[in-house]
Amino acid sequence: MKKESGKTKFTDAEVRNMKTEKRLQDNLEGDGFGVRVYASGTKMFYYTYSFDGKRRFLNLGEYGIISLAEARKRHTAAKCKIDQGVDPLFEKDTAETERKQTPFIADFVEDYIKYAKVKNRGWQEIERALKANIVPKWGKRKITDINRRDLALVLSEISDRGSPVMANRVLAYTRKMFSYAINIQGIKMVHPFLMMERPNDEESRKRVLDESEIKAFWSNLDTCIMGEPLKRALKLILVSGQRPGEIIAMHRSEIDGDWWEIPASRSKNKLPHRVFLTATAKVLIGEAEGFIFESPVFPADSKAKPPNPGKPYGERTLTCGIKDNLPHTPESKVADRLRIPHFTPHDLRRTAATQWAELGLTDDMIDRLQNHITKRKQSVGHIYNRYSYAKEKQMAMEQWERKLLNIISEKKALGNVTSIKDGKRKAS
Repeated sequence: MKKESGKTKFTDAEVRNMKTEKRLQDNLEGDGFGVRVYASGTKMFYYTYSFDGKRRFLNLGEYGIISLAEARKRHTAAKCKIDQGVDPLFEKDTAETERKQTPFIADFVEDYIKYAKVKNRGWQEIERALKANIVPKWGKRKITDINRRDLALVLSEISDRGSPVMANRVLAYTRKMFSYAINIQGIKMVHPFLMMERPNDEESRKRVLDESEIKAFWSNLDTCIMGEPLKRALKLILVSGQRPGEIIAMHRSEIDGDWWEIPASRSKNKLPHRVFLTATAKVLIGEAEGFIFESPVFPADSKAKPPNPGKPYGERTLTCGIKDNLPHTPESKVADRLRIPHFTPHDLRRTAATQWAELGLTDDMIDRLQNHITKRKQSVGHIYNRYSYAKEKQMAMEQWERKLLNIISEKKALGNVTSIKDGKRKAS
């Protein structure tokens, strides 16, 4: 039922006073713009038009929720769409369908973590950061509803609680998640965090243990409250100079005589790497089969069907092990069992590299020992130079072992090892 208005344009008062005793009544102003009035008193703005020879009815919104002026804007916008060859009703229906299919943040984080597990070895840290800082804030919101200001508030809160580096990490992880949403999942949205600057400046870590701290670390580690495998792993980082994540996930299958062969799949730079194992390193590795530093929470079970290979400790466990025995803030109530200034597992790797430089090793050799990607490795010369440098690596690692044993004193070198003679070890 349509009723033509006697006026050129509706007024707000006229719309407000519209009533009907029928089930519904359409009041048409002209140019397809009208107001549908229901017996309940509800009023809805609409636009009727033809597109591809078919009549269309577009709901512009309910009066009271939107104003007459807003309804006119929507009417004008819809007419412009038609002039551009776009059906506004089809566009609206498509948008509503996409809206229903757009995931909530809580669900999308789970999806993104599955992707990160395959693409990023640090996925566990990403998962912890997103679930601790993003999901509680945005979990029930659609991913397309998040804007730049939302993240700025989260980052500010993280920084204010004394975690500026974590704020930077959350920005990086969240930005990558939204890139995944747009580029991989095809969610239609403008990336809200492109070119967003880190909220806090970061200085590259420079912490290096001096010789007195190395000796204190090695000696005091034995009295710390942490599992023996973690103690051995921390010492092995210093002995070998390798990455904590690669050390903690070491597997017996990677050890071939005097060499530890880190496969490309576990290497940070996706390049295989061979590490010479000194006498001290071999004792720290021990005789364990499977994962050398196996987690007691996920032990191997050869009798299970299928057999369970077990899991190693997580890299974060090393950091927590240090924090549990060394105050990392003035307010910390943790007992100082290590009795040296705070350090991280990676600082032990940096300490080894620094000591190697003091021994006179070249930067090139240090890069080879620590599997760094350098300009040398990216050059054509590196492609043709396939020499393994095995002899040089062995000499360098044995030279470092001799200096390390001299620093910590031979009797305390391995905790439960009393002497090293002719490359043989005797356990006490």
